[in-house]
Amino acid sequence: MDPIQSLIKELAVKHGRRRESLLPVLQGVVEQERYLSEHSMIEIARELDLPAAEVYGTATFYSFLEHRKMGRFVIRICKTISCSMKGKNQVLLAIQDMLKISTGETTPDGRFSLVETNCLGLCHKAPAMLINEEVYTELTPEKVREILSEYMLK
Repeated sequence: MDPIQSLIKELAVKHGRRRESLLPVLQGVVEQERYLSEHSMIEIARELDLPAAEVYGTATFYSFLEHRKMGRFVIRICKTISCSMKGKNQVLLAIQDMLKISTGETTPDGRFSLVETNCLGLCHKAPAMLINEEVYTELTPEKVREILSEYMLK
């Protein structure tokens, strides 16, 4: 049994093998593996006795369930109108300029991935972003450069 199969079996024991267990199992795999590979989605379908298309459909519906390999630090910048009105585009340009990547890309060294995501629920402190699970709000280009400089040292 490969490590993915073992992990999925553990998650199925923990969360159950019902249809409603799918999301917690998907989240558990992402937590451990950082993304959902095609192999892991097929194994989840097999373990939970669900159609592979249903697993894939669920995995690709939720923006926090990555289905491609991501960098060590995943930067999620909110793309809502609130963040846009408060300077998200300038913040995004500062990130892209500093990391030399576009939205949807990962740095060549595999350290940073940059994605735009739907509402983070922080409209009152826009613009907002997450780096992995760390929340950053009221961003400016200067503030985001300081934040990224710290991550570059990690």
